[in-house]
Amino acid sequence: MAEVEDRQFNSLAERIAALNQQKNFSSNGKRAPPPPPPGRPKSEAAPTSNGNGNATPPVPAQKNPVIPARPQKKESNPPPSLPRRTTHNADGASDAPPGIRPPPPLLPTRTNTQSSNGSPALPPRRPSTQTLGARRGSNASDMSHISAMSNLSLSRTSTTSTETQPTRKLPPTLDQAKLPPLPPSRKDREAAQEAAQREAAQRDQGAVAPAPMRSIKSAPVVPQTQSEARPSLPPRLPSRPVKSPPQQDNGTAQARRLPPPPSGGFSKPGSTFEPNRSNGRAPDSPPPVPVSSRPSMAQIDAVASRAASAPSVISCLICRDFSRPDAVAAQFPSHSLPRNDPVGYLANVLCGSFPSATDKARAIFTWCHHNVAYNVEEFFGKCIKHRGVEETIFHGKAVCQGYAEVYQAIALRAGLQCVVVGGHGKGYGYTPLKSGERPPRRDPSGHAWNAVMIDNGEWKLLDACWGAGNVGNNTYNKAFKPEMFYLSNELFGLKHFPSDSRHFYRSDRSIPTWEEYMIGPTGGEKALCYSTATDEGISAYTFSPALKHIQVNSNEVVRFQFSKVCEHWVAERHGPGANYLLMMKIRGLDGRKDDLVVLETDGYWWWTDIRARDLGAPGQKIWLYGLNRLNDKDVRGLTKQEYLRTTGSGGYSMSWECYFEWELV
Repeated sequence: MAEVEDRQFNSLAERIAALNQQKNFSSNGKRAPPPPPPGRPKSEAAPTSNGNGNATPPVPAQKNPVIPARPQKKESNPPPSLPRRTTHNADGASDAPPGIRPPPPLLPTRTNTQSSNGSPALPPRRPSTQTLGARRGSNASDMSHISAMSNLSLSRTSTTSTETQPTRKLPPTLDQAKLPPLPPSRKDREAAQEAAQREAAQRDQGAVAPAPMRSIKSAPVVPQTQSEARPSLPPRLPSRPVKSPPQQDNGTAQARRLPPPPSGGFSKPGSTFEPNRSNGRAPDSPPPVPVSSRPSMAQIDAVASRAASAPSVISCLICRDFSRPDAVAAQFPSHSLPRNDPVGYLANVLCGSFPSATDKARAIFTWCHHNVAYNVEEFFGKCIKHRGVEETIFHGKAVCQGYAEVYQAIALRAGLQCVVVGGHGKGYGYTPLKSGERPPRRDPSGHAWNAVMIDNGEWKLLDACWGAGNVGNNTYNKAFKPEMFYLSNELFGLKHFPSDSRHFYRSDRSIPTWEEYMIGPTGGEKALCYSTATDEGISAYTFSPALKHIQVNSNEVVRFQFSKVCEHWVAERHGPGANYLLMMKIRGLDGRKDDLVVLETDGYWWWTDIRARDLGAPGQKIWLYGLNRLNDKDVRGLTKQEYLRTTGSGGYSMSWECYFEWELV
């Protein structure tokens, strides 16, 4: 096909009209391909149809090949052409030329919104009476101009600025030389005094005084004058022995030295009689240890006296001063508490003034003693009613569970960590096992107490119920028992067995069995200890013999031995006063003559040795007494020599307190 020159159009309407006049536009319903873009070379003609629906690529006029058009599939049923849209003018006649799509109808003319019925016009603005000066340019704003400029730009004129105004310059720098001088420092004054002293010394010696030195910045190394030789130190003292740190007492502290062994050459207390041999030692025994290198008793006593005179640090709970927490606990009786939140009120007034967790725990413990009594009516009537914490506080009566819940509630509100521990307690109704008796079936129930965290993150076991009093003859005896707060967890566990093994809190982390708990450390029935012994500072856990029954036909020498509750205990400060004179009440040979044997003491231990046959006859009882009155006088602090001198003269009267009791078999 010959190459046909493309027609040039002057407007878009002419181009559309020419397209509508083409025959193939409406013959087969397919649109003709679009004309080439303007400026295209004439040699690149549009592809032509070959009659079967496929496009034939034109002959290239240049070397660059022309990509053929994509072949089109011949449709058997081509879609019908869309009808031409016609528009009408205002007269109803179509204004579209034939073959050209008519434009959309014209929009209606916009009417004037301002009419006679429209909104009224605004009144004319009155001229302002305020006179304005000449308007300043943007660069005339001093504040904005200065704030946007750096110190560097102010120091020189900008080369690109076209303004004729002079640039603003910074004021001259501050002259440090014009400032008043600072007062001399302490170092300068000391240096001046030293220089004056050196000048005076050199002037007295006739030497020429050196030039004074002035302190300047970045000064070079200042030449030092030769100072006088320092006096030599005094001779060094010989090294002293290292003092051992104070031991923390847990309720079972042993004395620094034991009492002397039993007299008569017998073995340790409670052992079988063994007389001395001719050479001073038993056969097959090791030779005696040489004592030449050991210190004498005078040296030991001298060291002990110095240690006793020095102030010692009380670290155990037994000797700690709880007078202030106990005094605060007595100031808030239950009837004076507010009805709204009494637990929070008690936590604040009892513990708010104490930074120590131990003092807070002690204040709550003492408050329970003053304000909660054991409910013997419900306990013996077997009709125990469970009450809430606030109801128990105002009711003033509870059993062990109520004590523990009240203590826990106040402790938690005071910021302490506290739990209620349930288990078995050797309290009212408990009968100690006899020698050889089998323990009962395991049943850790029937009692409740608390575990609270005190200072140093230590969990402390305490019994607020037993610390408030005791039950006897179906009545409640109110009596403060501080040992239920200060006992170590190991000693506390001798009478308390928790149902949960995690609540033993022993320092050695051991967990006793139910059988060990019921039998006890002595392996049998323990001697009877009265509360008066504990009040006087005598330990109920370190005495000997520990068993209740003593055999009188054993040919033994029995050592009766007792100690203080701890090494730091001072009777005048921690107890009711100086200790009473301790003595054993025995029945004599075959129980035919009563006698009193005074015990020896070293300030911590009391002891005496008595032959078993001199204790009395089987079936009789013996006691440890504390002599409290002699000739109708209080005899606290009475010595053994004073007692023997008074009783030796004849015609005397005495009375005593009972501390321990044994039975002879």
